[in-house]
Amino acid sequence: MLRVVVLGAAAGGGVPQWNCGCRICCAARSERPELQSGQASIAVSTDNANWFLVNASPDLRQQVTDTPQLHPHPEHLRHSPIAGVILTNGEVDAVAGLLSMREGSPFTIYAHMRVLAILKANSIFNVLSDKNVRREAIEIDSSFEPKLQDGTPSGLEVLPFTVPGKSAWYLEGQAHPAGEDGDGDTLGLRIAEKATGKHFYFIAACARVTPELKARIAGAPLVFFDGTVWRDDELIAAGLDHKTGQSMGHLSMSGAQGAISELADASIGRKFFLHINNSNPALLHDSTERAALTTAGWQIPGNGMEITL
Repeated sequence: MLRVVVLGAAAGGGVPQWNCGCRICCAARSERPELQSGQASIAVSTDNANWFLVNASPDLRQQVTDTPQLHPHPEHLRHSPIAGVILTNGEVDAVAGLLSMREGSPFTIYAHMRVLAILKANSIFNVLSDKNVRREAIEIDSSFEPKLQDGTPSGLEVLPFTVPGKSAWYLEGQAHPAGEDGDGDTLGLRIAEKATGKHFYFIAACARVTPELKARIAGAPLVFFDGTVWRDDELIAAGLDHKTGQSMGHLSMSGAQGAISELADASIGRKFFLHINNSNPALLHDSTERAALTTAGWQIPGNGMEITL
């Protein structure tokens, strides 16, 4: 059985963001605690004993604490069921949690060489000793089977593919450690259980829905998709920032070229938005935006939600 646990569904900063006084963050701190969310990450397993994370958010320590499936086995003094971390990009949202995994438990980081180059260029990630933490390059459109801590097969099959996006924002104006040319900075994943063929897609960052991307995920039983903003100029309109969704490499939920419209006829079974910014009014359960999202067949997952396929 393929199991997925949502560790967080928010974009960078989470909900509430530490320095944000917008109406959503204020509500999350007081009368609406159900709005609280860690930053976007999921855990995947085929046996309910060994787990792989997709991205390691800055909230990882708290996410592990809040997720019983990721707790150490009670018969071991030091243990973790986390066998690996699969990175889809090099943003802070996706890699900062790796630094919370430095206490000596073995696992493998799976990432495209462009993302591995970012980690290699930043010496702080050297706290992840190569004696315990392997770094394995993954290739676009080439399936791989992540391994358990003892090297045995996991039963998962992961296919990375490119999606429209951009490299990590903190590299803007700087030379990319892997060079300026080449894909791999923003990936989507098809994750399947080899024994049954059950599968789903994870796409946490996406600048637009291309015909190729739509054809790829059409008919999928489950898709997690980038839901950063409701409208492209949302942050500007709210007075929170000067950036548009597109300038950050994210398309909007709404609008003619938004995810809801573009994927309306893709015949996807279950559709979840994640990587949702604290400015997004669709987070509010009683908003017109949430009603429109729900009517279109989309959901926003809560922390700890488990889905089985």
